[in-house]
Amino acid sequence: QLKLVESGGGLVQPGGSLRLSCAASGFTLDYYGIGWFRQAPGKEREGVSCISSSGGSTNYADSVKGRFTISRDNAKNTVYLQMNSLKPDDTAVYYCAAARFSDRCPIFLYHYWGQGTQVTVSS
Repeated sequence: QLKLVESGGGLVQPGGSLRLSCAASGFTLDYYGIGWFRQAPGKEREGVSCISSSGGSTNYADSVKGRFTISRDNAKNTVYLQMNSLKPDDTAVYYCAAARFSDRCPIFLYHYWGQGTQVTVSS
């Protein structure tokens, strides 16, 4: 069974940090571009960040630039999203998605999606 599993979410105070992980099972991420998305209650899903299959191309939403960093470790079949200086507006369910043979960001078509992990930023 092919799936993506997000982890690392939780409750953090404003200004804190979290690192989300997106792990693949049933397939290797080597040839997949990965995107992180988030959806807050009552809001549409928005793209947060993207990394190409080689890791050579990345992009970020303006709202997270300078605070979030996407990276990948193909040996561990995992992509990470390091989130620093978190704000209450970052509260959302975060999803990762995989796109076959995508070596450039942004990516417009994703083939697999994870179930999401909740991130809550609150004092």
